[in-house]
Amino acid sequence: MATPHINAERGDFADTVLMPGDPLRARYIAETFLDEVHQVNTVRSMAGYTGRYKGRELSVMGHGMGIPSASIYAKELITEYDVDTLIRVGSCGAVRDDVAVRDVVIGLGACTDSGVNRTRFGGMDFAATADFALTRALADAAHDLGVATRIGNLFSADLFYDPRPETAELLRRYGIVGVEMEAAGLYGVAAEFGARAATVCTVSDHILRGDALDSTARERSFDDMMRIALDAVLRDDAAKGATP
Repeated sequence: MATPHINAERGDFADTVLMPGDPLRARYIAETFLDEVHQVNTVRSMAGYTGRYKGRELSVMGHGMGIPSASIYAKELITEYDVDTLIRVGSCGAVRDDVAVRDVVIGLGACTDSGVNRTRFGGMDFAATADFALTRALADAAHDLGVATRIGNLFSADLFYDPRPETAELLRRYGIVGVEMEAAGLYGVAAEFGARAATVCTVSDHILRGDALDSTARERSFDDMMRIALDAVLRDDAAKGATP
């Protein structure tokens, strides 16, 4: 049962899907962290995989860049493949003084300059928030792994190259913990279709200070974040009384 964007069959995806933006990151996650892996999606090279982590069936699939792309994949996974939990695992920029490169940020909520949530919410403002249980599991996993973490509002931008130089300072004043491009849309889709979603990101650069990770440090930080996300899935299962 294919969709316009996914050529998997129903049952090919686990109930929980980790979603990086880059499909090559999805392949890296599958090959590095999962056992018994098989590829379940190849359409538009947006790679999707299902395997097992410590016996727990788990899927990983790219969502592309920006709210429109992420929303398409999230919606189809939920409504056509019975996925009920989506965790975005990505990177973000920092603006706050107390957030640094290599830190991990968890998106309790997500502000945005996109109009998608107003469109889906009848023209009104929608508070795009993550699932609390998933957020708590991510925070507890990070704490126990000793990884520096900031939890709060993300800002999901429509423009990567924003022509408004004042935007970053405004976001800093409002305490935004990370600037990325997808979380607000993901949370909106999850709310609309009755699923759960959360976001965890590594800080790859500081927009105001100009700090940035090189490729080696970026990969190491990404692996720290992945250990948090994977541990959080198991914690979430335990909290629900689930077994692999």
